[in-house]
Amino acid sequence: MLLGHRPATDEIGTFIAAQAQTPFSYPEVGASRGDPPAGYTCDHNRVELGRGQAVFDKAVAALRRWQMFAVGGVELCWPTAPIAQGTTVAILAGGVGVWSLNACRIVYVVDERGPLTRIGFAYGTLRDHAVRGEERFLIEWSRQSDAVHYDLLAFSRPGSLLVALGRPLLRKVQRRFARQSLEAMRRAVSA
Repeated sequence: MLLGHRPATDEIGTFIAAQAQTPFSYPEVGASRGDPPAGYTCDHNRVELGRGQAVFDKAVAALRRWQMFAVGGVELCWPTAPIAQGTTVAILAGGVGVWSLNACRIVYVVDERGPLTRIGFAYGTLRDHAVRGEERFLIEWSRQSDAVHYDLLAFSRPGSLLVALGRPLLRKVQRRFARQSLEAMRRAVSA
């Protein structure tokens, strides 16, 4: 949803409550568990955060606090939202008189323990989102190498003709978010 002003807290709350009642905006819900579906742009970014249990614990804590959204020009509404299937959040982006408010719902939560321990979740876009698709946020700890990674996978396509016309700008914004999200998780773990 495009706005000519920064929405007030109560406007955002009303938006999230309304979006929580809507279905996902794409049919391949949960597809980020495997290979992304055809017909979407796929972005897969990954960074090593360090090694060992302490790094893993810090990374998981940062993920649960939504620290991957500690980036310029983007605000998660609300960072106190629980990481649980069905939780609806909004992403507020913009400035200089143009704001975009986009709704997502958590599709699934990952909690896999073993030689490769993975903690995270994926959320999918709802009706009033600029794009259609899914984004997965994972912390992975390989017991074999002891390496801890932050893994960010997204598949998306424009949600409207207007967004499709602005696709070069959309791709620039998506790539910038990915870079900044990786850096935000590095900062969160090293703090």
